[in-house]
Amino acid sequence: MKIVILGYGKMGRTIEEVALKRRHEIAWKIDVDNRQKLHQVNASNSDIVIEFSQPEAAVDNIKWALEQKIPMVCGTTGWLDQWDEIVQLYQEKNGTLFYASNYSIGVNIFFKLNQQLAGMMKQYTDYHIELEEIHHTQKKDAPSGTAITLAQGIFQHNPIKKSWVNETTQDPSQLGIISKREDAVPGTHTITYSSEVDNLEIKHTAHSRKGFALGAVMAAEWVIDKKGVLGMEDFLAK
Repeated sequence: MKIVILGYGKMGRTIEEVALKRRHEIAWKIDVDNRQKLHQVNASNSDIVIEFSQPEAAVDNIKWALEQKIPMVCGTTGWLDQWDEIVQLYQEKNGTLFYASNYSIGVNIFFKLNQQLAGMMKQYTDYHIELEEIHHTQKKDAPSGTAITLAQGIFQHNPIKKSWVNETTQDPSQLGIISKREDAVPGTHTITYSSEVDNLEIKHTAHSRKGFALGAVMAAEWVIDKKGVLGMEDFLAK
């Protein structure tokens, strides 16, 4: 594949490393410093875009890829308030968008485990549920997209919880998400069920960005000949 890396920060560089090892070609590396080169990128010289940029740039990047008719794999979070608009656009124009809040295979197994545990615990109302996420200090959005996905998984299986807040809360209808930013932390997510008698905790800790990068490149390999708005559930069900 001829890959466009859109967002050439630490994650972009890791994607480049993984993609080259898997015998792909990096056709373009686009970042804020050379964004004018996007005018040279099109479907004749590029097969797919892998986008890990910033929340404020993501929607424009996604729309650009659709206009160019280049499939996109997007890993940028913090823009999902415009999700419905993007889905409608891609459906209308028969585009290809693969989105995930987290591309780690381990995290996506963790998502399933979280949903199963939420369903098991919904009858035990004495337990207080809280979610903590820790990321590197360069991450701009809070809570993380992964934390929001985990929260949504809890809501689907525990009808008591209706919404999340980015702080500790004692409101039984709300899920508190605690966001921390620390140097050199790729991503840690912990869900705790606490009561007077005991605590139950599940946790995922990423050791590096390579797991995310590998998942993104594998998603690109899989989605390149498909249409529609797809995600990790579709990929893992392949």
